[in-house]
Amino acid sequence: MVNTAGGVDLKSDLTDDVALVTGATRGIGSEIAAGLVETGATVYAGARDPGDITAPNQRAIRLDVTDDDEVRAAVDRIEAERDSLDVLVNNAGVFSRSGPLHGMDIADFDRTMAVNLRGPTLLTKHALPLLLDESGGRVVTLSSGLGQFTEGQMDGKYPAYRLSKVGVGGLTAYLDAEYGSQGLIANAVSPGWVRTDMGGDTAPRPPSKGAETPVWLARFLPGSPAGRLWKDQEQIPW
Repeated sequence: MVNTAGGVDLKSDLTDDVALVTGATRGIGSEIAAGLVETGATVYAGARDPGDITAPNQRAIRLDVTDDDEVRAAVDRIEAERDSLDVLVNNAGVFSRSGPLHGMDIADFDRTMAVNLRGPTLLTKHALPLLLDESGGRVVTLSSGLGQFTEGQMDGKYPAYRLSKVGVGGLTAYLDAEYGSQGLIANAVSPGWVRTDMGGDTAPRPPSKGAETPVWLARFLPGSPAGRLWKDQEQIPW
């Protein structure tokens, strides 16, 4: 079944699909997990402490994306229980509020890269056999407008965060180029400035708004656009 939104054909529901969302405890990740449940998906909600996942219609799964053993164990559990994975949402992230590069603490850089870039790369690596089992597996990775490197977009501090999200763009483009011919649909998404622990109380968007486009991307049908950056269901430049 198909419907169309934003000029893209979408699955009308995800009743037969299995999804994994990282960083699903709160904020945008929690809203993405809830939105995927509403579409009918079986949702594994990743958290460093599974006890923090309280939604009865989500399957809590221990997942610190910086822990290699936990990443492998999470994918192994999904394979053992469901023998499939249709949607991977790489949402977990950290934001180091450092000044310009010359004053940045390199430990902040290492931590930011570990969570924001190495984590999605590692998890996607281990999830690929399941995602490629049938055509149309989707990888949705959270990026940011702070990671856009078009003219005038790269000034304004936060080098660790910015560069990690530039890397997310590279990962997304690579996944499309390497595995798109095998049916993988990999995209990145900027949720906008959202009221979360990361975004702060003055951000103009609620978490539910930030989750809308990731959930939309999770409904893409085989042959849909991929290797792109999206915001508010529209493609935007890297």
